Amino acid sequence: MFIPKSNRIAVFSYLFREGVLVVKKDTVSPTHPHIEGCTNLEVLNLVKSLRSRGYVKSTFSWQHHYVYLTPEGIEYLRGYLALPPEIVPATHKKAASRPDGRERDEERFGGEGGGGRPAFRGGDREYRSREGGFGRGGGM
Repeated sequence: MFIPKSNRIAVFSYLFREGVLVVKKDTVSPTHPHIEGCTNLEVLNLVKSLRSRGYVKSTFSWQHHYVYLTPEGIEYLRGYLALPPEIVPATHKKAASRPDGRERDEERFGGEGGGGRPAFRGGDREYRSREGGFGRGGGM
């Protein structure tokens, strides 16, 4: 299938930028939802070509192809798109460290040695009584 070079570059640049791609198995869809200007059939065929050369891994589930770049695919796309080695896909970037958690407000939980919340003071039987209550055999 002939795919215009502009569409091929659009698909490859999206795949390299994100590191992953989702393609619905729909050959008649006029556009791909994430890539502008490409039909879904063109994206499917490009993914099939990359998969046969070992540049991507693909998982198929519920009529969708989930495509992941391999290290060989990253090198191939870096050469095809003429990108420097400093640029990496979003899936290979380190996540920003999480901010430190808030300090616990000791007054809310009864202070240092205070008995905690009311539900924890008397155990799990505090709400039951001998005359009746909740659970088995406690009806009226």
